[in-house]
Amino acid sequence: MGSGSAIRGSRVGAGPMGEAERGESAPRIRIAFYCANKHEVIPSFSHEAQVPEEWDCPRCGFPAGKDPENPPAPPRTEPYKTHLAYVKERRSDADGQAILEEALAKLRADRAAMDAAIKAMSN
Repeated sequence: MGSGSAIRGSRVGAGPMGEAERGESAPRIRIAFYCANKHEVIPSFSHEAQVPEEWDCPRCGFPAGKDPENPPAPPRTEPYKTHLAYVKERRSDADGQAILEEALAKLRADRAAMDAAIKAMSN
């Protein structure tokens, strides 16, 4: 083991940067936002910045507003739809039945042609 008084992982001259090195920070204001789950978020903004009407809650992801009594409504999520659900939206049952009959007729015709070809080859 090496000896010494240096803190491991540091180097000479490393230290916290203060305002002397960075310059003065801009004046800030803190605005409270409230989400539908009653979470309170208090981000800080520059005095010169335009404060948004809504802010995303970091705890639940819902939108948060400035009024604690009337927070914005959570976004409405649509349930997952299957391919069949989308097809049923576009087509009626009668359309589906007609397409099915057309496909079955084509399959039956193809099968009859194949059976005839096999029968011709075996003779």
